Amino acid sequence: MEIILASASPRRQELLKNIFTCFTVIPADIDENISGITDVEALPQAIAQKKAKFIAKDYTDSLVIGCDTGVIVDGQMLGKPKDKNDAVNMLKMLSGRKHFVITGCCLCFREKVYSFSEKTVVEFYPLTDSEIQEYILTAETESSVKYQWQDKAGGYGIQGKAGLFVKGIEGDYYNVVGLPYARLNREIKKFLKEV
Repeated sequence: MEIILASASPRRQELLKNIFTCFTVIPADIDENISGITDVEALPQAIAQKKAKFIAKDYTDSLVIGCDTGVIVDGQMLGKPKDKNDAVNMLKMLSGRKHFVITGCCLCFREKVYSFSEKTVVEFYPLTDSEIQEYILTAETESSVKYQWQDKAGGYGIQGKAGLFVKGIEGDYYNVVGLPYARLNREIKKFLKEV
């Protein structure tokens, strides 16, 4: 069976290798806006479903995995920063407090769809303006983007220099990176038994 990851994230691709040695990456080029959902914590799962279904319509005999990660603080979803100022504002919002990271995952195979969410609590130390500015200027080495804050929900990647901001974490660390792969592995096994 062909496995398809509907995500361009190099972090998700690396983590998925712990489950599958061989899979195809086909990013879902979709509008991630979702209307009609009032519970902000449900958004990552809804977007993951939208991504997976978009790819699965052309690959019905493949197991398609869609994912989306959101950072939530004060009941507000922080997506990927639009620019440096947006990233600075996000990090200031997260400074010295707890926030939620929710990754929604969706599995599609032969018109069957199953989705779930994983939630992790992350607490940041209070951040100084100079710490934030230093981070904003830190180069990225593992992907095609230039800076570490780019292409990451909430403007940070816990696996990089922003790990220095983290006072504590409750839940799955890899969920914060972008893929709760231990749970995903179990959910895939259960899903495939039922289809």
